[in-house]
Amino acid sequence: MKAKKVFAMSLASAMAVTAVGCSSSSSKNNDDTKDTKSTDAKQTDDSTKDSGTDETKGAPKPAGKRTITMATWWDMYYTSAHQDVDDQPDVSNYETAQMQLDNMRKIEEKYNVEFYAENMTWDGVIASINASIMAGKPDCDVYLTDLQFGVPAVLKGYAQSVDEYGAEDRIKEATVAKGLKIGDSDKTYLFTEQAINSNSVYVLGFNMDMIKAENLENPQDLYEKGEWTWDVFMDYMKKLTKDTDGDGATNVYGYGGWWTTFLTYMLMANDADIAATDKEHLSDPKTVETISFMYDMYNVEKVARPWNADDWDYNNDYKSGEMAFWISANWIASGNGDADDTKIPFEVGMVPFPMGPSCDGDYNTKATAGNWYMIPKGIADSDLVFNVMYDWMNWYDFDTTYRDDNEWAQNVTYAPKAEDPERNFNLLLGAAAKEAFDPWGSMQIDGQGVINMWEIMNGEKTAAQYVEENKQLVQEAIDQAFGKK
Repeated sequence: MKAKKVFAMSLASAMAVTAVGCSSSSSKNNDDTKDTKSTDAKQTDDSTKDSGTDETKGAPKPAGKRTITMATWWDMYYTSAHQDVDDQPDVSNYETAQMQLDNMRKIEEKYNVEFYAENMTWDGVIASINASIMAGKPDCDVYLTDLQFGVPAVLKGYAQSVDEYGAEDRIKEATVAKGLKIGDSDKTYLFTEQAINSNSVYVLGFNMDMIKAENLENPQDLYEKGEWTWDVFMDYMKKLTKDTDGDGATNVYGYGGWWTTFLTYMLMANDADIAATDKEHLSDPKTVETISFMYDMYNVEKVARPWNADDWDYNNDYKSGEMAFWISANWIASGNGDADDTKIPFEVGMVPFPMGPSCDGDYNTKATAGNWYMIPKGIADSDLVFNVMYDWMNWYDFDTTYRDDNEWAQNVTYAPKAEDPERNFNLLLGAAAKEAFDPWGSMQIDGQGVINMWEIMNGEKTAAQYVEENKQLVQEAIDQAFGKK
């Protein structure tokens, strides 16, 4: 069994980064803004070594030193503002930190530039995008965005497409950076660091002891044979829902967990979405089919543990054997000690969500999330800006063993009682490679979300009734998000 190595993970401290060239008019402290990156040197900025690629090797240097700035809402490392590895607080991997710092020096020399990141705060970045770019004078050369405001910025025409600065081939290659297409557009405007890892994918966790007790086939075997379907999943949930103490009330359910994640992944498994384009798909038959499945789980077959809106922690009750299937991910397994048989008294399995009836057999198994860069309209030398960003992201010089360190994920998903203890990790890693974009969870009107499955789960409305009442509201939220209102 692998040693249980735990990496130090902490939020970046509030060390001020001096940036040159960005307007500071919208930079203000915001105690509500949370840093979302780790200070692990490999994870804090997947960035920085001379790539040496043909695309950038011969890039001309500007006549004078060019200052390139990036807007962000946390302190990023390493940039031209940093001269020592320990400029980053709480470094946990000095080898990769030094690689990133050394690479920054190479970038400065190669392109005759200085590169800075300005922590403008979450609100400050949004304000800068909506004010300076709209005015035709962007405050910064590159913006880090969350999809909540990155997608609307693209749809408002604020971003340059990657082909405008000659990056299309490198984005398609997806070795160092990958792109995101939005809606029906054939162009790519947002890009981010490539990373092959399983840390941001969700799957179904399951109690293997319960599966074995009912003489059911391992869901992992079914998934790998292409036989892990909604029908099979429902049959398993029926057989695993029980009254084990004989008091006439169900106390073990086939499924219990967050409805938000469940809906997202079941939609993907049925080749469906709600808000992936500028037209609502809540009323699409495949989406209605997905919501109907949820309705049946909670109200017809009663195999899903009743939802408690006041207890978002109830997904973790699998630890005491109260449900056979639940929502799982690396961080959930880590927090609950799934790999420690002294904490979890049963074998924990993990499997991607089952295939829906409207799916052709090949479906996405990871929801697009995270943060994405964009180069705004109005920036000169955008090809140089991207070349610097590309080399900054490629701090590992194409040796992805430095970038894609999966040891922590392997440890926290390790199944000591299983025939193949690393099977959970391998399935999660495979699921992470098939990604889809549907920002339904970000759709709001006046700050309020427009999708809520409570009426479905408590049986107040059928899927057809819910869709009919809410489809126009969803369209209005999409219009608002996409800048059409």
